[in-house]
Amino acid sequence: MEGGGQILRTAVALSVLTGRPFRAERIRQNRPTPGLKPQHLSAIQALIRMSGARVRGARVGAGEVEFVPGPLTPGDYSFDIGTAGSVTLMMQALLVPCVFAGGETTLAIRGGTDTRWSIPVDYFTQLILPVFRRFCRIEVVGMHRGFYPKGQGMLKVRIRPDVPASSSKDIDLWRRAARRMNGGLEVSSRCRPAAIKGISAASEFLAKARVAERQAESAGAVLGSGPAVDIRAEYCRSASPGTVITLWTVDAEGRTLVGADALGEKGKPAEDVGREAARKLMETLHTEAAVDVHLADNLIPLLAIAGGTIKTARITDHIRANVYVCEQFLDARFRIDEAAALVAVE
Repeated sequence: MEGGGQILRTAVALSVLTGRPFRAERIRQNRPTPGLKPQHLSAIQALIRMSGARVRGARVGAGEVEFVPGPLTPGDYSFDIGTAGSVTLMMQALLVPCVFAGGETTLAIRGGTDTRWSIPVDYFTQLILPVFRRFCRIEVVGMHRGFYPKGQGMLKVRIRPDVPASSSKDIDLWRRAARRMNGGLEVSSRCRPAAIKGISAASEFLAKARVAERQAESAGAVLGSGPAVDIRAEYCRSASPGTVITLWTVDAEGRTLVGADALGEKGKPAEDVGREAARKLMETLHTEAAVDVHLADNLIPLLAIAGGTIKTARITDHIRANVYVCEQFLDARFRIDEAAALVAVE
């Protein structure tokens, strides 16, 4: 399927969650530089520290890894990926086991918050975390941005599980507790936004050129005069210049389930960045989707645990890969309806 680092991040998360060891082969074999990259290695090393896992083959460039997990120990942890390695992709690997741990955990991760081929930090906090909050209490307690190439950003999150600590010994107890809390993830009705919100952020180096405002204005022009649009422009101190815009819908129930983003780069006009994000959002809103494809991908492990149905715009290779990995670790069987873009666990 997609053959990338997503498979490994989901695998290490579910391995620690379930206590089941695994071996991954041909890691990122179809990529220009195959094998483990430093950011993948950072996630493995973090879970070694948090769970006492035993690992073979954990080195940059490795094409095969054996991972034998231990029980996750709640606590306060700080990790530094180095340069602009994605803090949100590392959070992706650590979040699921922490949600169902036996106590409170605080994660502070340093690296890049808004970088290519990764989840922008505003997408992570405004779209992914609100769904996870149905299963536990999650608070963002600190954030500052880091752009490519120097990074030096930080995201700090506090996670307080709601499932009783005694449940952490048995995945079936976790799943029953999750279902009791909210009856599973049922997000299959078409998104009908009551409002559209967003954050257009740029380094303070770009304030004189009004980059953040220009991104917001051009996105607003594409979104038009349907639902109310509120895009906040802001500037930040950062080690490297950079810019990003993230948009999300808010429905009548206050849920944020459809989002889109675009990253600035040298030589790319701010107006193009804003229009790119807005057009991505509109593409999803013109379908029958309840969630955008990137959020659907991130929710697959929760769907495997709690059951339910997700309707998205299309079934991507990332979604298929996550489904495959979840079925290896959990006694969950997915049903995928390609034509309707539905993913269900019954």
